[in-house]
Formats: sequence, structure tokens, C-alpha cells
Amino acid sequence: MKSVRNSVQLIGRLGKDPEVKSFGKSQKASFTIATSDAYKNAKGEKVEDTQWHNIVIWGKLADIAGQYLKKGAEVAVEGKLVHRMYETDKGEKRYVTEINVNDLAMLGTKQK
Repeated sequence: MKSVRNSVQLIGRLGKDPEVKSFGKSQKASFTIATSDAYKNAKGEKVEDTQWHNIVIWGKLADIAGQYLKKGAEVAVEGKLVHRMYETDKGEKRYVTEINVNDLAMLGTKQK
């Protein structure tokens, strides 16, 4: 069985175009995706719950994401959950949770 420790799989839509940065020979692409669930509340009303996820992709896959993905595109990602902390210029601590992607599939129709 493939390792399931710290494994995340999501299907969602991009909230913005990927931001691609180069670090020497390596590249990093970052963007957000939205996943949605719908359910009916106690009154029988349909409620949609949307969650936003920070996505980070490295290497050749980052280059592909930068070239072909656009805001609104539907993607499937697989990777691991990463929590990190950083300090702002003002000394404030910030905490970030990201999905560090190792596999990506472009879904839906071809973008224009």
C-alpha cells in the first residue's frame, strides 16, 4: 500500500493564476484552490461550504502549472500537508498551512 501518512488529495478550482518564482534552476508555483461541499440545514435550505487551500508546487510541475493553469481551472492535486511559521517585518508571528504537491491533474474543459 502506498504510504498514507500525511497524504492529501483535493479537487478544486483555482482562485487566482499561479504565481511562479525561479530559484536558480528550480521553480516554485503557488496558488489557492477552493473546494466546496453542499448540504441541507435543519430548515431544508441548501447550504454551500467553501474551503480555501494554499497550494505549492516545485520543479518541472511548477513550470507546467504556470504555463497551463488559470483562475477558475479545475484541478486534482495530491501531496502532503505542511505547517510553517514565519515572522513579519514587524516581528509578528504568522502561521501558514499549505499542500506541498507531488502530483497534479488538470480537469474539465480546455482553457481558452
